[in-house]
Amino acid sequence: MKSNLKEKYINKIRPQLKEEFKLKSIMAVPEIGKVVINSGVGFSLKNKELLEKAKKDLAAITGQQPATRKATISVAGFGIRKGMNVGLKVTLRDDAAYNFLNKLFNVVLPRLRDFRGIKRKSFDQNGNYTLGIEEHTVFPEIDLSKVDKPFGMEITIVTKGGDKRMSIRLLELLGAPFEKE
Repeated sequence: MKSNLKEKYINKIRPQLKEEFKLKSIMAVPEIGKVVINSGVGFSLKNKELLEKAKKDLAAITGQQPATRKATISVAGFGIRKGMNVGLKVTLRDDAAYNFLNKLFNVVLPRLRDFRGIKRKSFDQNGNYTLGIEEHTVFPEIDLSKVDKPFGMEITIVTKGGDKRMSIRLLELLGAPFEKE
């Protein structure tokens, strides 16, 4: 399914960015490479049923089955042994990434309590943006009555072909609700 946000990017945002930054080639304009969603599920070490519910919820949110991440080292203080399932990861590309960002910017973030905008400081030097969400229950696909244990997630928006300044402008034009300065 073609994303409305991707069409907006191709038809309006990309030419605008090319003009704004005086780029010679359309290929030099930054774009969304992928969106990576990570979630720690260490709480499911004692109860395997919680891991399956977390997988189901993350699949409902992203529209894609999450990959299970295993512990690479043992940590006695946390009761973790090498090879235990400790996280879930989903990588969204192309239309799936744009659809997810559209939902994130226009539905999910405004639903957060006391939301004043996302911080501009969370960009790395390559122009990738990382955002943390404390509870997955803010997504509209999640039925609160069926949630046993809410979990947080880290959402990384990876941009291609841009520096930090161009990536900030790209996300602004895509509709990211940044804090007012």
